[in-house]
Amino acid sequence: MRPIMRKTPSDVSPVMLAALRRVLGSLVRILLGYGIRYPVLLELLKSEFVRAADLDFSLGHRAQSDSRISLLTGVHRKDVRRLRAQPPGEDEAPASVSLGGSIVAKWLATRQCVDSRGRPAPLPRLRRQGGERSFEALVESVSKDMRSRVVLDEWLRLGVARIDDADRVCLNVSAFVPKKGLDEKAHYFGRNAADHLSAIAANLAGPEPRFVERSVHYTRLSAAAVGKLAQLAERDGMKALHSINRRAAELKAASGRTQGPLHRMNFGIYFYSEPEAEPPSTGRTRRA
Repeated sequence: MRPIMRKTPSDVSPVMLAALRRVLGSLVRILLGYGIRYPVLLELLKSEFVRAADLDFSLGHRAQSDSRISLLTGVHRKDVRRLRAQPPGEDEAPASVSLGGSIVAKWLATRQCVDSRGRPAPLPRLRRQGGERSFEALVESVSKDMRSRVVLDEWLRLGVARIDDADRVCLNVSAFVPKKGLDEKAHYFGRNAADHLSAIAANLAGPEPRFVERSVHYTRLSAAAVGKLAQLAERDGMKALHSINRRAAELKAASGRTQGPLHRMNFGIYFYSEPEAEPPSTGRTRRA
């Protein structure tokens, strides 16, 4: 059970408030960009406040009351009752993501499907062209219910793969990050941003960091320097992703023979840059 710590704005650390304002600023830009206005966000916030209080701040085996959740969250008891009565929202990945992600992971974890540097090698499109080392065989190894042509058509639509002049399927190095398809992009946005924030929350809550969460931050760089660093981050970051993916595939195969609860994990990389704001002028303006 977590203790209830009700704070007024004056009780909260100014540094924490500044950090939250910065995070919310990025989120609000996404909302406005997709036409999601404040009333929609407010309803989502109410729902998540109630859900988190109900699940993460319970009193052991005692049932949660609407009054306690209202006291903990500041959400009106009438809204608490309404929101608790609603069925949970859908959280399933689009079919193209759940199946596609498994196929990409298998492609990158299979040594005969990557080159000497661990990058995805082009695969003959059909089994009759490449045997077991073909895109058709790869898809069938992951799902017997989905034809490889259907998967390929969707990947071509999303920009995840392309067909070369030798009729081979070429996986984009950055897969699985669709260039098109809002549902697919939104799924990865929700999963990765939520997991990143969850890792931060766990590290903030404990005396020792539970999860890896590191970054390198520089200012006063030229645009050319940032471009070179972005290429370096892409190259070395993909090496790390491929390494973790291969090892995870090996360990997952071994986990099927062990007892005990199963877990999920998420490992990712990111790179961001923007022009620096001009420092405010300290000189006084003289009148003519």
